[in-house]
Amino acid sequence: MYNVDNMTEQVARKKTPLKPKETAEDTAAKKKSSKWLLIIGIASVVLTVLMCVAIIVYKDEVKELANYGYLGAFFISILGGATVIVPVPMLAIVFALGGVMPMPWLVAISAALGETVGALTIYFTGRGAGHALSNTSHGWLQRWYDKLMNLMQRRGAITLFIVTSIINPFFYPAAFAAGALKFGFKKYIPIVLAGKLIKSFTVVYAGFLGIKFIFHWFGIDI
Repeated sequence: MYNVDNMTEQVARKKTPLKPKETAEDTAAKKKSSKWLLIIGIASVVLTVLMCVAIIVYKDEVKELANYGYLGAFFISILGGATVIVPVPMLAIVFALGGVMPMPWLVAISAALGETVGALTIYFTGRGAGHALSNTSHGWLQRWYDKLMNLMQRRGAITLFIVTSIINPFFYPAAFAAGALKFGFKKYIPIVLAGKLIKSFTVVYAGFLGIKFIFHWFGIDI
């Protein structure tokens, strides 16, 4: 008689696809990719530190970027979008430009583009440093990292969009987490740009309409 158990085992084997074995070339490619991610992460950290130093050393020149109109809005927003340790008068300058420039919508677009460029350094820092953090021993840094990763894994796109669209201190960790989780670069850019456009238009047209008191009501100094 035909063995039923043998028949079941054969069917199961047919349905279960065999995983291709990892070749030496695949392993080498993964190591090379990890190496480049680490290099990019370190370069992003160095670039961020240099920008922070430049902001401190040339703080008067940074404030004078307001004199350059749309171009000034773009460059001050790159600095504001990339740094979190050193305060940059980005919101104040963009707000003021919204009230004096003839095309406030162009100020908003310039600022949003600048912040998006700055946000790339955060993303690539996460891509490089995230690989290193995922392999560290368990401690307070690892616990914080794990919680952040869990949140981004569950609600990555919507979390990133929300923290990008409003004035808050949580964009940096969210963008860092996006990079560490290898959140698609082609997805990251449009989400961040869309959120930055919403935030920039809000700030610029608040300046255009002269409603500074609304920001003060929310405890935001501009």
